[in-house]
Amino acid sequence: MRIACVGDNCIDYYDATGAACPGGNPVNVAVYARRMGVETAYLGAVGTDRFGDLLIRRLEEERVDVSHVQRLKGSTALCHVSLQDGDRILGDYDEGVMQQFALRDEDLQYLKSFDLVVTGLWGHTEHYLEQIRANGTPTAFDGAERPFDPAGLIALPHTNIAFFSDDTADDAALKEKLLAVAALGPDIAVATRGAHGSLAFDGSSFFDCPPAPCTVADTMGAGDSYIAGFLRAWLECKSISACMLEGARNAAITIGYTGAW
Repeated sequence: MRIACVGDNCIDYYDATGAACPGGNPVNVAVYARRMGVETAYLGAVGTDRFGDLLIRRLEEERVDVSHVQRLKGSTALCHVSLQDGDRILGDYDEGVMQQFALRDEDLQYLKSFDLVVTGLWGHTEHYLEQIRANGTPTAFDGAERPFDPAGLIALPHTNIAFFSDDTADDAALKEKLLAVAALGPDIAVATRGAHGSLAFDGSSFFDCPPAPCTVADTMGAGDSYIAGFLRAWLECKSISACMLEGARNAAITIGYTGAW
């Protein structure tokens, strides 16, 4: 199995401790999937600063392919983070050189060799998904808390599996939202709900999955680790319920330590 994770990255900087942890949705998914035995690559842009060095070094240590990471003159994306009772609180964010990121022809050719391409709302990749799918590669897109943002509306018609986060306890409202996401084109729409578990829709049926038991140290990366677990199981042709269970189990591991990975 080969998964390419494309788009945003950042350094999660914990102000209270000075810890600098590489992160960002596609970066996290690449690492989590690699830890589960999937061959992964990350494509994005990092700066020529020490944080760019850190992010590439850490990905190499995790055995993620970084051969198509672009080093652009400037600063790596940085997000200030604090913790409150284990929940992450995101502060000021500087996108750095990621705002200049664009896939090159050589990158699009490279992506043809993968079984799945994963990206998200802030990856500057929504305009490429139509071409990626036309090249024969399935796609997954994470809409975070705002799947109907302009980038999501461009991406979802060319997405096989759509994820978004919504921790509402209102099942009826969430089902309506899943229906709306699925109506835009995805074969499967999945909502991660934090302590409420997850809910999915495959065009005909809804599937519910409770969270896996865990001790919460830091929720950073929980949704991304769920996505990695779900997608690995999906590539193994498991049922949607089994994919959701794999996602929940993987998220429980991530929640148990500080930092995304």
